[in-house]
Amino acid sequence: MKVLSRQTPLWLYALTLAAFAVQTDDFIIIGVLPDLAADLRVSEGAAGQLVTVYSLVYALTAPLWALLLSRIDRKQALLGALGVFGAANFAVPFVDSFPVLMGLRVAAALGAAVVLPAALAAATSTAPPERRGRYLATVMTGLTGAVLIGVPVGTYLGGALGWEATFVFAGVLGTAALLLIWAKVPHTPRPGVAPGIRVLLRPLRQRAVFLILLVTAVTVAGNLAFQTYLAPFLDGLASVTGTGLALLLVLSGAGGIAGTRFAGHIVDRHGALRALWSGGGLFCAGMAAFCALWVVRPVTVVLVALVLVCWSAAAWAVPPAIQALMIDRVGPEGATQAMALHSSSAYVGAALGGALGGTLVGLDAGLLPLTAALLVGLALGLVGFTVREDRVSSGREPKAEGSEVR
Repeated sequence: MKVLSRQTPLWLYALTLAAFAVQTDDFIIIGVLPDLAADLRVSEGAAGQLVTVYSLVYALTAPLWALLLSRIDRKQALLGALGVFGAANFAVPFVDSFPVLMGLRVAAALGAAVVLPAALAAATSTAPPERRGRYLATVMTGLTGAVLIGVPVGTYLGGALGWEATFVFAGVLGTAALLLIWAKVPHTPRPGVAPGIRVLLRPLRQRAVFLILLVTAVTVAGNLAFQTYLAPFLDGLASVTGTGLALLLVLSGAGGIAGTRFAGHIVDRHGALRALWSGGGLFCAGMAAFCALWVVRPVTVVLVALVLVCWSAAAWAVPPAIQALMIDRVGPEGATQAMALHSSSAYVGAALGGALGGTLVGLDAGLLPLTAALLVGLALGLVGFTVREDRVSSGREPKAEGSEVR
């Protein structure tokens, strides 16, 4: 893949659609969680563990796929993975038990573990240096678009046709991405020698990379502990269900897209670290606002919508900043391995967040935003501590924000 001009290449949109498909599938449970749990006769906390299992499978297999598929043409890998992903979702209407559904989520996660790291690596490794943040933000728009369009549409279909229809919808998206990648993404040359496990794990030798992976896991854990159980939280906060929930998810997704695009510009103009501080700080402020609203509930839906949009913008501004920090450290040549490890750490965080959120929602849903704020605040504290440590050890101010974390 070569970038021939400053105009956004068509293959980048194909990768964005693939990211949209797999992220819709990951988050689509949010809108149908109560109905799914009732139909399969499990608690909402147990049903939420479908997200946890999906995330764990992804986290454990993404680095392994990066190793095993390193000699396979990237386009072929994407097509095969999206084929498995689509088949797993199309089979959901034939499921009549929770364990079988869990098995299909495992299969879908195996496909997603190939798709998303490959899409992110392609965006970062082929972008001109001055547009790297915007290329990352473009692919990330597919992820935020899942919240804006994918999850609300899936929620509507689930209400109209049954929760199974939401997964069929995800399968349709995966198939559409498969066809667009087949048509637009060029083949890539195969490396002469497949990298070994040492090459895959080489980024971990850098202290900064290990820190970024830890910050990623903690940040995602905080966000997903809240986001996975957004439906019961909003129900308890303002009696939001059904169509109202779908509308709030649309507004949330719009805020997420705005936050992602803005973060891309901040990364390119002011550095990844400043973008991370801004997004993380606003995230914690949004969670504090939700804590206050929970104390005085019930509250108006309009007020909930305003805070929700701010939270979503902040939550989706953080990933491009962290990804840019990662690429700053490993360079374009290590992008594939680094993004596989980064995606894996994100899904470790998602699994932890899903499990933690499932426990908290059974105790008191008001604990969700408090826990999210504490975890993201902890992640920012880790970054701040390391930056101060670097300044003391070097005896001078770092030259570039993107390289402050060492």
